[in-house]
Amino acid sequence: MALSSMLQTYFGKSAEYFTVIGAIATAYIAFRATSSVLNGLFTYFLSGMLGLSLNLKNAGSWAVVTGCTDGIGKAYAEQIAKRGINIVLISRTRSKLEELAKDIESRFKVQTRVIAADFTRPDIYDAISRELVGLDIGTLVNNVGMGYDFPEFFDQVENRNKLVLDMINCNSTSVAMMTGIVLPGMVAKKKGVIINISSAAGKKPTPLLSLYSGTKSFVDFFSRSLQHEYGPKGITVQVVLPYFVATKMSKIRNGSIFAPSPTTYVNSALNTVGLQSRTVGYWSHAIQDKVNMLLPLTLTTHFLMGARAKGLKKKVAKKE
Repeated sequence: MALSSMLQTYFGKSAEYFTVIGAIATAYIAFRATSSVLNGLFTYFLSGMLGLSLNLKNAGSWAVVTGCTDGIGKAYAEQIAKRGINIVLISRTRSKLEELAKDIESRFKVQTRVIAADFTRPDIYDAISRELVGLDIGTLVNNVGMGYDFPEFFDQVENRNKLVLDMINCNSTSVAMMTGIVLPGMVAKKKGVIINISSAAGKKPTPLLSLYSGTKSFVDFFSRSLQHEYGPKGITVQVVLPYFVATKMSKIRNGSIFAPSPTTYVNSALNTVGLQSRTVGYWSHAIQDKVNMLLPLTLTTHFLMGARAKGLKKKVAKKE
């Protein structure tokens, strides 16, 4: 029996209404899918070629990048310097900072300053503030962060009390404090860009990474709130929520389509500044995001339990 005949049999004259509703629903889904594809093409491919993203140099002659000696932070420092902007490099190890500063000055012909600071400590910000006095800071990239060694149940996390304080200070407190330092100057000149690096783990609850997920969720909500507060005042606040990137933190050595290199990822993410206030930064991450938002937390837990088993196995092997 044809579907239309079945509907007619069960619903009588009302079947026509169900047919119309079905057609409308199908058209709506098709429209949303097409719109999403076109938006992705525009954001991640055409915007860079057409030069539609915000020109960071117009915001100020200096940029500040935290957690900049490796991975995504290093790529942000390099790619912003490539745009002709002077860089203040802030991270924990002075020797690495000085090495990176020399490399950036040599390759991109910009000025650099280095500030050694341990972002797990809450008493560093007065000293950082003094170092930044007098600089025309147009861009701040809050990238510094730390994660778990491997997924774990919260009560079983090694050195949990210390980790809680260190991770909250590094991942969340640093974003609020560094923003507080540079924001008054941006408000005074009515322009500036703040880029806060969150994580896909902060988009929805992430079992076995509960503390990390919570701190990154703070970065997301804080950034989105700030954008509404300061967007009308000429300041752009963007939160970036990456999936896997080939960095030491992710323990992925080689870049791929779904886990790009830091440089590839940051080039893409910078092209979204001024176009997206909340972005996953890269085209393949946008695809992963669509799928991930549909997955139940039980499936996420299952995947992370596998990663936990591998992590525990490596931990035992190291002790042996």
